Amino acid sequence: MTRSAPPAATVDAVAQVLRADDGRWVVAGPLTIGNVAHVLADSVDLPLPQSGRIDLQDVDPVDSAGVALLLEWKRRATAEGKGLRFENVTPSMASLAELYGVDELLSSS
Repeated sequence: MTRSAPPAATVDAVAQVLRADDGRWVVAGPLTIGNVAHVLADSVDLPLPQSGRIDLQDVDPVDSAGVALLLEWKRRATAEGKGLRFENVTPSMASLAELYGVDELLSSS
């Protein structure tokens, strides 16, 4: 009897932080505990979006780690003296932010 190898562990795809033509970041894909550390590391070397806008329309799925990432970007913007606002916040992200009492921090600044 031949034993087959166990299935490979599923690794969450890393969300992409993209620079759009209008000077904003567009985030697409999952923002979950499985990948937010990579997304944060990738964003550290990028200047914050010139327009101060981050589009979240294509984020799916999201968990509390994703919300924590957004808050980290807000802290960074504050430290750099820049405004930052999140656009097209998904209903699931808005719900998590409300649950954790940080929904105001995800609103426009």
